[in-house]
Amino acid sequence: MKKLSGFILTALILSSSVSNATEYHVSVNGNNSNNGSASAPFRTINHAAQLAHPGDIITVHAGTYREWINPARGGESDSKRIVYQAAEGEQVFIKGSEVITGWKKEKGSEVWKVTIPNTFFGDYNPYQDSIYGDWFTDKGRIHHTGEVFLNGKSLYEKEALAKVINPVLFEGTPDKEGSTYTWYCESDAASTTIWANFHKFNPNRELVEITTRRTIFYPDKPGINYLTIRGFHICQAATQWGAPTAEQIGMIATHWNKGWIIENNKISDSKCSGITLGKERGTGHNVWLADMSLDGSLHYIEVTFNTLRNGWSKENIGSHIVRNNEIYNCEQTGMCGSMGCAFSVIENNHIHHIWAKRQFTGAEIGGIKFHAAIDTRILNNRIHDTGRGIWLDWMAQGTRVSKNLLYRNDLEDLFMEVNHGPTLVDNNIFLSDVAIITQSQGGAVVHNLIAGMIRMWPESNRYTPYHLPHSTEVAGISTIFSGDYRFYNNIFLGIGPMPTKRDPLYKYGLDGFNTAVLPVWIGGNVHYNMAVPYKDEKNSYRNADFKPVLEVIEEGEDVYLTYSLDGKTQDVRTQFVTTEMLGKAKMPREGFENPDGTPIKIDTDFAGKKRSDSAPSPGPFENPGQGAIRLKVW
Repeated sequence: MKKLSGFILTALILSSSVSNATEYHVSVNGNNSNNGSASAPFRTINHAAQLAHPGDIITVHAGTYREWINPARGGESDSKRIVYQAAEGEQVFIKGSEVITGWKKEKGSEVWKVTIPNTFFGDYNPYQDSIYGDWFTDKGRIHHTGEVFLNGKSLYEKEALAKVINPVLFEGTPDKEGSTYTWYCESDAASTTIWANFHKFNPNRELVEITTRRTIFYPDKPGINYLTIRGFHICQAATQWGAPTAEQIGMIATHWNKGWIIENNKISDSKCSGITLGKERGTGHNVWLADMSLDGSLHYIEVTFNTLRNGWSKENIGSHIVRNNEIYNCEQTGMCGSMGCAFSVIENNHIHHIWAKRQFTGAEIGGIKFHAAIDTRILNNRIHDTGRGIWLDWMAQGTRVSKNLLYRNDLEDLFMEVNHGPTLVDNNIFLSDVAIITQSQGGAVVHNLIAGMIRMWPESNRYTPYHLPHSTEVAGISTIFSGDYRFYNNIFLGIGPMPTKRDPLYKYGLDGFNTAVLPVWIGGNVHYNMAVPYKDEKNSYRNADFKPVLEVIEEGEDVYLTYSLDGKTQDVRTQFVTTEMLGKAKMPREGFENPDGTPIKIDTDFAGKKRSDSAPSPGPFENPGQGAIRLKVW
């Protein structure tokens, strides 16, 4: 018999792989005793998840599914995944909640009560479980992981029944009216009772749901790689606080795996986090609370080395793609990940109204909150009304934040905490009152539009790791001296509240870097109004008498930006920004380059327009015009 050529053999293997793949169908009208075909679909997604093998597709048809999907296995490679998808053109909800009826009205009030046997909850009762974890702040009261929803909108939990009977506006939230829709619970060994103030609504005639599951899409073991999750509305789960020193379980949680694609979903109404790309429990779980005799940062260093011993590497962990999702109404993060976010791409997501109720707080809250975002790219996202937009904490090395739109974040748009770089921040639009706070070094901030303030300060009390280039392997640890920053070709609008209302380290422009310990390289920037240049800034332009007018206009799904320039920005002497020009971050001795080690050229603008390689325009737009400018930015 003649040997088959390599081409023919490969074709036969691929053909065999495709022919052996199975597409399972799931329908609310199906039955798990069926065979899962289009004509005889299953009833639950999780049933199909126990049968699927690499290359298989699970197609879910229109309706609401209330279940936890715990996949039995993953795919084998990027080209041989297991795909979970909503049927084309069909709306599929996957919820961590159940509908509750049988409410009884308390006499003389708008309060209703229901008593539920604890057997209803199975092995997890969110009304007996309170939120806790490292760096969580409860504001002096209990917060249960459970939640009550009226017609899809979550109510505000109260710590006393009297505050349900006589609700008052909660001043800490922007949703003042919504904060008077309240609930309270009590639970004993036999049953759980919930009281809720529905105001004019009769809960037995409306859709009232309570969260009953701690997650929605989460394999309870590592080793489930190469899954795709697309097209669903995933919502209403009783998720727990996701500290970086803990097992992080959001509504969708990758659980220390590799190569997931999470795309084209709506993800909403998580008690804590929407998506988690984080670590597992065996390397530590809320270890600081377990031993307060050591500082939390020392515990996290120990956890980092635990994860390395547990296989944290590019070969095993991370490399996820999270794209084209809308994530909202989550009270901790839209997306978080401790070390499992490394080597990932986060792009084209709309993240908004995170930490909106503000009944609790802590040091792990934001639209995106990542630890160890090594070679992670955060691209083309729209992030607003989140409190803190993007928070890169520890080990943001080889990280790129590019072409994102951030506004109405009332803490800041970008926080870089105790990183050694290199971290490249380019072509972004930062429009909140505080644009950037950095307690880091080894950064490059180029071609951004920055409306608000910047704060820079050192950190001499925390030692944090830096790595070998493009690797998780730790090369050393160091404190943050401050400096080792590059600021090129940015426009600082210098508009917002007076900086005296905040810590004096908050500055418009770059004069806050006058106290940097390590060298800084700054040039080609434009400073307006209150923005002040760095003391030795080269080839820059300042017009303190010009106050730009800025407005964000939301029209349906589209966003337009209008702002004004004084007609002089074309006179600024800028440089074409490249890997070679930026040099290397001091501590890791790594260049500002792509994850594969190839050089970067900032040769396109926010919208993808080609930049001049001799005199690129300052800011994120190449030749946007002068005077009043209106641009579509989403």
